[in-house]
Amino acid sequence: MAGRLTLVAVVEFTVGAEAAGRRYEDAVLALLGRHGGWLERRLRGTDGQTEVHVIRFDSRAGYESFLVDPDRAALRGELGEAAPTTRVIEVREG
Repeated sequence: MAGRLTLVAVVEFTVGAEAAGRRYEDAVLALLGRHGGWLERRLRGTDGQTEVHVIRFDSRAGYESFLVDPDRAALRGELGEAAPTTRVIEVREG
């Protein structure tokens, strides 16, 4: 589909807050559907500090609305300094 967007997110958990970071990711990933997105794969690093997510959205607009979702912002605010850091890479096949 032409308008689809595929992303890879590399998530680094804060040392000492790994469990809280995983709960945060569980909650945030559950919000994808309301923006036309879905989690294709969720991989956990053997180091216990990292996750890699392959995420797809029906459109860039869906991704942009996910970024400003107030529930997502509230979840992040609750974690404060313990929130994971994430690097997002837009990818394509081939």
